[in-house]
Amino acid sequence: MRAGWPLARRTALVLLALLALTPGCRRSDAPGAPGTAGTSGTAGTGGANRFANGVIVETANGVTTYTNRLVDEKSPYLQLHAHNPVDWYPWGDAAFEKARREHKPIFLSIGYSTCHWCHVMEAESFSHPEIAALMNASFVSIKIDREERPDLDRVYMSYLTTVSGGGWPMSLFLTPDLKPFFGATYLPPTSRPGEEGFQQILTRIANDWREHPEAILAAAASGSDAISQQAKIPGPKQDGTDAKALDDTFDNLKRSYDGEVPGFGGAPRFPRPVVLGFMLRYHARTKNAEAREMTLATLRAMADGAIHDQLGGGFHRYTTDRAWRVPHFEKMLYDQAQLAMAYAEAYQLTKDAAFAAVAHDTLGYLLRDMREPTGAFASAEDADSKATADAKDLSEGIYYLWTDAEIGARLSSAAATLVRAHYGITPAGNIPAANDPEGTLTGKNTLAAARTVEQTATQLGMTPAQVTSALADARKVLLAARGQRPRPARDDKAIAAWNGLAMSAFARASQVFGRTDYRDAATAAAAFVETRLFDAKTGRLSRRFRAGAADVDGLLEDYAFLVQGLLDTYEASFDPRWLALAMRLQDTQDALFGDKEGGAYFSTRADAPQVLARMKEDYDGAEPAANSVSALNLLRLWQLTERGAWRDGADKTFEALSGRVARSGAAVPQLMSALDFRRSTSKQIVIAGSPASADTQALLRLVHSRYIPNKVVVVADGGAQQQALVKLVPFIADMTPRNGRATIYVCENYACRLPTNDVAVAAKLLSE
Repeated sequence: MRAGWPLARRTALVLLALLALTPGCRRSDAPGAPGTAGTSGTAGTGGANRFANGVIVETANGVTTYTNRLVDEKSPYLQLHAHNPVDWYPWGDAAFEKARREHKPIFLSIGYSTCHWCHVMEAESFSHPEIAALMNASFVSIKIDREERPDLDRVYMSYLTTVSGGGWPMSLFLTPDLKPFFGATYLPPTSRPGEEGFQQILTRIANDWREHPEAILAAAASGSDAISQQAKIPGPKQDGTDAKALDDTFDNLKRSYDGEVPGFGGAPRFPRPVVLGFMLRYHARTKNAEAREMTLATLRAMADGAIHDQLGGGFHRYTTDRAWRVPHFEKMLYDQAQLAMAYAEAYQLTKDAAFAAVAHDTLGYLLRDMREPTGAFASAEDADSKATADAKDLSEGIYYLWTDAEIGARLSSAAATLVRAHYGITPAGNIPAANDPEGTLTGKNTLAAARTVEQTATQLGMTPAQVTSALADARKVLLAARGQRPRPARDDKAIAAWNGLAMSAFARASQVFGRTDYRDAATAAAAFVETRLFDAKTGRLSRRFRAGAADVDGLLEDYAFLVQGLLDTYEASFDPRWLALAMRLQDTQDALFGDKEGGAYFSTRADAPQVLARMKEDYDGAEPAANSVSALNLLRLWQLTERGAWRDGADKTFEALSGRVARSGAAVPQLMSALDFRRSTSKQIVIAGSPASADTQALLRLVHSRYIPNKVVVVADGGAQQQALVKLVPFIADMTPRNGRATIYVCENYACRLPTNDVAVAAKLLSE
């Protein structure tokens, strides 16, 4: 399945123009959204001595194998290319010095392990000895895992979006001083009708580098200027805390809503959980019924669609169609975490068990298939896998797809009839030809509800309860059968930021559902971060952990997402340790990434090497922008600690990004969620009592039975834990149980209502 859009177009440098359009793995945010940059990682040397003369070539029994310096890298994506005949370098000084010394341009390839078209280009071009020989003779080739180095990915994506669109794999040509002069995404190995091939482009650029260096240097200067322009955020346009921005954002999102096939925007369709979160918060503050119903309808449509793994739980990356039926099949940790939170909040608001079921199956998938022995969560599962154990090639989605014959062979006649009716299974397949341009999915079926349970019941003469029960039984059988297939590869690196999102998901779900195992999963991930990714001496984070190594510097998003995760983990466990760590990380973030001349955070540290521009992230896409998350973190910390500097930091972020909001608040719904917190009368809820006591637990259940997004929750046990907590949260110093029972204090701006241990009175206070 081609998951990409037309990307490579004629650039300003005519002599380097591509002649055709090429596909790539889609960006997970809006086309043309500004790129961003993060902090620097360590510059690898990749076994420089061993590979001093390039690729190691060995021949045995007539078979030639290649090994390049990427074999020493930890990234699964880089290791995928470790046996190419290409003389690959990881990003770092060794590659840059070679380019300068030999006066060669750099070919920079950026992708990630679960990118379908990254796999295709690796197999077609980078494994091809003749193409590799061209690359080795005329270029210094560098490979980057965008998930480890999103800072570099965002910088160069900001260039690519100005000349040809955007997507992965990113294929860029740079001068030795790292300025881009040509870019595209996936390139076929050789020319096709109307489409210039990678081999021909390599030859042409090598010739032009020798014969027309002035033109290339001019294009590189233009490319560097494009990055600098993208790094500039729109200037402040309005009061950054003006509540009108919230109404405008709602109106913008409402206009993009598809009432016929619920969801925001058209095909291809991404979940974009930040939109759902904003809409629920907007409803909670304004009681706007449309915001509620659009969100719930979207969640229901996604739950019924094939974007939702109906058998194993969790969600795929996106769908190529409007109806959520034809996925791009990779599974990302950040999607699972954010969507689990969205479904848990929908349940909290509605008490609809269907939303709870989806939250549980998504978190269950993470615990079963993505959790590492360290307590951390792996990054992703691939879209591609083998159809059979002895198959040579990988196929996209084959693990999740079904033929009509397989359904008939695995299920009883009655169960097969039911599954065919409910999911629209046919011998010809249920994937429209328009979503299968290469014809590789003919005869295949996705599992997406073709009709409601009630409609299926009517068609088959069953009751809805019978259909629901029989479908559950059939899914168990199909899941067991699917488990016999070769599983897609798992990218087992632990990314700090994404584990922060997972901590939030498990912590919040533990509150909503009263599940201690979810709380324990959050605290185990927090302990992993504290012991493996956090340097207690410096207060700094590492971004990635894999194979015993944490050797990539933490980025702004790692700090922001982990501060959020730790705040949520504190509110699930009430262990002051996690609140203290959140506060220390926030202090480090302020020091490393803060802008002393204005508001919002830079995505890179001031001392980050080899980054062409220092950017401020201001787009909430598949992942929320770190600045948006930070704004809400700062407000929550302010509510807990009374530190006005943190409130002021959030206000400065709103002001700095108000130009972006004025242009389109729909581009930053997570930032608008933070503004909603700022504009609301936030509650400080303190329960004085032992966390484990029945009275305390009853009051906590009361609090979490309600959807109250703009609040902070503290438990003061009256003992040693409270003494430690008072140092962090001073306003709780005098809060104690009344009459020997756990007592709730409901406060606003540190002014508290009369404390009570009467559940009915507490319920009234929480509802006001």
